[in-house]
Order: sequence, then C-alpha cells, then structure tokens
Amino acid sequence: MTPVIQLSGVAKRYDSAGAPALGPIDLGVAKGEALAVTGPSGSGKSTLLNLVAGLDKPTEGAVTVAGERIDRQSEHALARFRRAHIGMVFQFFNLLDDLTVADNIQLPAQLTGTARRTAADRAGELMELLGIARHARAYPGRLSGGERQRVAVARALVNRPALLLADEPTGALDTASGQDVRELLVDLHRGGQTIVLVTHDLALAEACASRTIHLVDGHVALDSAAQAVR
Repeated sequence: MTPVIQLSGVAKRYDSAGAPALGPIDLGVAKGEALAVTGPSGSGKSTLLNLVAGLDKPTEGAVTVAGERIDRQSEHALARFRRAHIGMVFQFFNLLDDLTVADNIQLPAQLTGTARRTAADRAGELMELLGIARHARAYPGRLSGGERQRVAVARALVNRPALLLADEPTGALDTASGQDVRELLVDLHRGGQTIVLVTHDLALAEACASRTIHLVDGHVALDSAAQAVR
C-alpha cells in the first residue's frame, strides 16, 4: 500500500553552519494510521509538521504526500494541494471571527471551487457529526474553547482530506474540553482518517494514536511501531 506520507532522507537547516533542526530522517505513514509526534521543545516537531504540510521545504531529501512530491512544487501549487488534500487543526483554532460557524467550515470548500450548496451540505453534515449544528449561525467568539476546536476540525475535514494534521489541538483547552477533542480524534481514527498529531501531552498521544514517534534533537529516538531506539 502506498503511504500517505513518505519522507526520504529529509533534513531541514535554518542555519547553514549549525546542526539541522530536523533529520536527516526517513518516515512513512500508512493510510488510516494515527501518528503522534512527541518530544521536548526544539526537538523538530513543528518543523516536521511544516514540511509535511508544505509550509516549509526541506534542505535535502524528498517529501511525498498523497502520492505527490510536494517539495518540488511552487507556492501556488502547494496552496492548491493543501486545500484539496490536507486538513489542519491548530492550538489556537485560527477561525475567522467575523464569519459564522457554518461559513468558517464552508470556506475551504469554496476556495477549491465547490458549489456553495454542496459546501453548505457538507458543512451541515459535519456539524451534525461533531455536535455543533446548533451553533451554525453563531460566531466563534461566543463559543467555548472545545466548541471552537470542533469547528476547526469540521473546517479541516470539509474537503475530505487524505491527511489531517493536528498541532497541539488540546493545548489551549481546559481539561473537560480537551477530553472532548481527544474523544473526537479517537473517533476520527476509528473511522479511517489518517492523522498526524503533534503534542506534548503523552496521555493524548496514548489515547489517540496507533503509533508514536519521539523526536530528540531532530532525530527519531523512539518509534513505537518499530520499537527502535537511537
């Protein structure tokens, strides 16, 4: 089976004279896998996520996502690719406060050229699934943190992405809201969604992920699937 993510000899340097922020590493993520990426601050977690999202390009190596070599693409092509194939969930939600919940969710679909009625139907389906349909006409600022993160997840899923990336998705939430989002990620994984989750929360990683890699100084120090320790 072709992996959803394949990193081959990937390294990223921000300072040509210093050590790489990441790698070189090789990493594959299979369809339907939920991968948690853990490690201390500065270990390369955010760099890894940015490379997979096409928000940054490697200094060396190849990054392939959903069958496409994204490290060779232009910025315009990458933006189009992300909208079609990658959903992203952030710690601080990144919702547009002047749009309603429904309009926030529909926006990525409309940006890919989806008809407004089709986008609205998909948004309605996701709001029902995630338990936020009653907030469709509300604005994000009136919602709790957990509800806003559910809106962010719905927005990330509206284009049926091959890959969901979650960057500290419970980091800004209280305990109860964090538990809600944890259960949501577990349900998405059970439903077959491929997920890469960056987190400092080891309990979240244990609950949501089928596999965990632990980064130290830009290298994979532990891969729970392979039980390989550097």
